[in-house]
Amino acid sequence: MRDLAPEIYRQRLVIEGYPQKPLTDSEIKEYLKQLSDVLGMTTLIDPVTHRSDLYGEAAWIHWETSGAHFYAWDQPRLFFSVDIYTCKEFEAKKALDFTSEFFNTSQIEHKEF
Repeated sequence: MRDLAPEIYRQRLVIEGYPQKPLTDSEIKEYLKQLSDVLGMTTLIDPVTHRSDLYGEAAWIHWETSGAHFYAWDQPRLFFSVDIYTCKEFEAKKALDFTSEFFNTSQIEHKEF
């Protein structure tokens, strides 16, 4: 993919894993708040969540330098996916380690781009 705006810094990280139990609205909000601190992001609004009876939880947090989306399924398996997009550099390993520890994951994968 050709970089159409090389003068604008962008960093993306997707983290996916299997939590040990279904995730609650309050756990997801707390995760996003703490993730903001771990990555040194300035939060503009508290996390917003929504539950779909078909697909599970969805959440978003707005940072001064972009934000993060979070999705959690109960069915067909316990699973979560976090999509971090920022215009401020951050340490991907910090996000990965924090996420794995916070959710006590049995398996976790990530892709940075």
